[in-house]
Amino acid sequence: MLISVQALRALAAWAVVCHHFMQIFFDFHPSGPVGRFFTEKGAVGVDVFFVISGLVIYLSTVDKDIPAGRFMLNRVIRIVPAYWLYTLVMGLLVVVAQPLLPHQVVDWQSFVLSLLFIPSENPGGYGLYPTLNVGWTLNYEMMFYVLFSMVFLFQQRLRPLILAAALFAITDVLGRSGLVSRFYANDIVYEFLLGIFVGVMYRRGWISERLWLPLIAIGAALFTIDHLQPAPRIINWGLPSAVIVVACISLEPYLRNYRLLKTMGDCSYSVYLLHVLVLYAGWLVSERYGVNPYLIFAVCVPVIALGAWLSYEWIEKGLYRRMKGWLDQRRASKEAALS
Repeated sequence: MLISVQALRALAAWAVVCHHFMQIFFDFHPSGPVGRFFTEKGAVGVDVFFVISGLVIYLSTVDKDIPAGRFMLNRVIRIVPAYWLYTLVMGLLVVVAQPLLPHQVVDWQSFVLSLLFIPSENPGGYGLYPTLNVGWTLNYEMMFYVLFSMVFLFQQRLRPLILAAALFAITDVLGRSGLVSRFYANDIVYEFLLGIFVGVMYRRGWISERLWLPLIAIGAALFTIDHLQPAPRIINWGLPSAVIVVACISLEPYLRNYRLLKTMGDCSYSVYLLHVLVLYAGWLVSERYGVNPYLIFAVCVPVIALGAWLSYEWIEKGLYRRMKGWLDQRRASKEAALS
């Protein structure tokens, strides 16, 4: 994996952390320009995530003929265990601290649907959000994985077009007509295609190694994001996010020796899942004891970072390797029995 992409993944995750800090502690009422930026624009970290997701999935499967079932199984054992764990913890937190978290509600139906990545109205009444609120993005990710697994049935050169057609059918036909959940009628899903296009550019050598031009491009993209509302999302935030990803790839020679950036990128998924739990716990402390929110946040940051690293090492990487090793061993045993 490119170190530059890992570094960007980490920055995107922490932008979302800052965005949710402003939400949980200040109800999105910023008191300064930094707070305003993360309140209004911190969610763009999700757009960067989606572009990177399309890029990574494309690069990891290009020129490979992988059975659809094996692709999905690898994705499930990589994504699901950590998500299920933190969804369970969030559900328990809501039950235990219910009087202090009036907008957070959990019931069995929404909890089970959350675990199955099926969009449903949150019982708290604030939209199509799962029990672990940040999991809404994983509902899109799982849809993308399902569609992507099907393109292995087609020739390599046709796969991006088939995937684009499938996304269009779900988003602009089925979603907008009400035949599937309105959750999917969101043009943010096309950002996965932007990531695939970036992957095609990278594979064909169209992204050259530079310094100043990528930095200028990143500045221009951030300026665009700062001055545009996220609608239409694919245009106003998606395209600038793709520009940022391309620019970071161009900066790879200047970043590839910074192993800490790779580690931060490795932990970004756990940062994304874990941070709301830590922030809610910090908010409860702040409310009960009157501690300054920024002091609480200064404590939350290292707690999130350490917790995410442990989560990555023990759950994401450790459990994934054990489960994948077990599945590979079973597959090898079956093949040996058939030969």
